[in-house]
Amino acid sequence: MQTALIAASRRALAALAAAAALAGCAIAPSAPAPVARLGLQLPPASLGQSLSLQQHLTVERAGRTDELDTALEIDAQQLTLVGLALGQRVMTVQYDGKELKTWRHFMLPAQVRGEDVLEDLQLTLWPAPAIRAALPRGWQLQDSADGAGMRRTLSFEQQPITVIAYPTAQRWGGQVVLTNLRYHYRLTITSAPDPS
Repeated sequence: MQTALIAASRRALAALAAAAALAGCAIAPSAPAPVARLGLQLPPASLGQSLSLQQHLTVERAGRTDELDTALEIDAQQLTLVGLALGQRVMTVQYDGKELKTWRHFMLPAQVRGEDVLEDLQLTLWPAPAIRAALPRGWQLQDSADGAGMRRTLSFEQQPITVIAYPTAQRWGGQVVLTNLRYHYRLTITSAPDPS
């Protein structure tokens, strides 16, 4: 019985570590970056539509792979993301365009930041014109398409920071791969419409 409890605790900790990796800064870069993360916080209405998605996240970093399930709801007033590990809620991110509210499981590392989760979500889902309008000086966003699908690149002073690969021309549905070159992680997001 005690062995089963220890194994369950280890699985729960591994799932919490996955949420930490999702935030994109659980491990500091080896050399100081000239600029911190972008800090993107666009109003939910600027997405231009409502979304309700169930997502499976796979985070790869430093030879380790972790997974997390999420439920994402976006309408003109609010974005809500709930992260689940082993059926237990481990984090919540809510943003109404003015105030960002986050909750995390007490065992979740302090490095997990709601701001970083929101930024990765918005870089992945929001239309390029809405993102470009909010970019600070020195930042650029470029979308391109080829036979393999669409690709979005966020750069700072012409240096790529984040590359997002979409297998289709749509920004949601199917699988999307976000590679953060500064913080050295890859986030694969498999989305499906919420059946409810």
